Amino acid sequence: MSQPNVLLLVLDSVRARNVSLYGYERETTPFLDEFAEEATVYRQARAPGRWSLPSHASIFTGLHVAEHGLYDEGLTLRPHNTVFEELAASGYDTGVFSYNGYINGATPSGLDRFETVEGYRDPPFPNAADPQGIRGQHREFLGRSLRHDQPVRSLLNGALMKLGWDHPELLPETLLRNTSAGKTPDDVYADLFLDWQAERDGAWAACLNFMCTHNAYDPPPEHDRWGDEETREIQDSLEYGNWEFLGGQEPIEKLARLEGLYDGTIRQADSYVEHIVSTLRERGVLEDTLVVVTGDHGEGFGEPDEIRPNLPTVQHVVGSNESLLHVPLVAKFPGQTERTEVEGVASLTEFANVVRATVRDDVERDAFTRDDGMALASTHGLNEVNWERMREFCDGDVSRFEDATHVLYENTDDGTVRKMVNWKDRHVTLEIEDAHTVRETGADNRKRVAEVFDGLTDVGVVGRAEGEVDAGTEARLEALGYR
Repeated sequence: MSQPNVLLLVLDSVRARNVSLYGYERETTPFLDEFAEEATVYRQARAPGRWSLPSHASIFTGLHVAEHGLYDEGLTLRPHNTVFEELAASGYDTGVFSYNGYINGATPSGLDRFETVEGYRDPPFPNAADPQGIRGQHREFLGRSLRHDQPVRSLLNGALMKLGWDHPELLPETLLRNTSAGKTPDDVYADLFLDWQAERDGAWAACLNFMCTHNAYDPPPEHDRWGDEETREIQDSLEYGNWEFLGGQEPIEKLARLEGLYDGTIRQADSYVEHIVSTLRERGVLEDTLVVVTGDHGEGFGEPDEIRPNLPTVQHVVGSNESLLHVPLVAKFPGQTERTEVEGVASLTEFANVVRATVRDDVERDAFTRDDGMALASTHGLNEVNWERMREFCDGDVSRFEDATHVLYENTDDGTVRKMVNWKDRHVTLEIEDAHTVRETGADNRKRVAEVFDGLTDVGVVGRAEGEVDAGTEARLEALGYR
């Protein structure tokens, strides 16, 4: 066999418990259910972190969060540390296709070192002034537009972007899909990838991150099976999307209502996976491709954090609840035709090693599991921006938002997974049967967790990022709840 291709499909914010392949009562992943018959299903896969930046850093580098340290903005991964850069150096064509600003170069994370990067789209008139965060900066942009040598087109860029964000129904679909006037939908990136792949003559490696599953949830009618008008009204009424729940201004029951919309977006993302896989099959390249479908982290709808007191799990702002860390993971290895089930705990941090083993043609079906039967996760407290938001919305004890949580998973003799969590001076041990069944055991394994994490050191792959995030990216991150 010639060098295998590599395709990583990330369903942003998708947790295992809402995936029908993992026993969920709603049929959210009909294609993935079918695809699993020729792939490997990891029942107990864990994300290395609670949100995109640290998780993608671990996926791309093979390092634990505690080793790479890329868990906040203002930091950047130094060059030559990702498996995609490694593949490029060995002759692969590499590409990333996503609206996710932490991997598409919109933020200086260092995770965008691919030969082809398809991220945010240009404004309708690329040579005129770019609105760059028109929200709240109307006067500033007006002055900049009037000083520009294309003032009319500059003003149109600003007007179209504002309409695209506030009233997308008023704009033609082509503007919303292909320019910065709107949030570029994931099927655009799927098609950009497929166009790119069709032009490759040799081996290639690509990553797509689908953001339709990230809040705010807006499934199209054909996938919106479990939402309703009242649910959409709840979502539309939220100014910040998550802090109203963390601060108690809105009852947590309202957040739980949004799960129906979330499920619709999972079904939507599943259709994009189907489109890509089916096209690769038709082109005759699927059998020579490692295809990995997973979530970079999960999502919370009010579940109590397992160790931080009085803290509901709201989207993926803070915490280490299983809703944030237990993710789907399906891998189709080159030449695989029959289903394999892996019950042992697996880690997305193994992705880089899985790719290397696949390229060497000596990969095992349980390659995402470690020989020691463990998986590690680290979830940190709030970043500087979210601390400001927390002070605005939350009264009383703020210590629940502080410090890192260290999580150690390991297999047990009875076929379950043991989860051991340290945070400050607290500890909890849980027994996990599947994506829906978690029990606290009362055991104290804090020394075991401390021993494992004390053995990890910062390997020096992260430095301070240069430059600032532009206003347009700030506006996009705010719309996603990161501001």
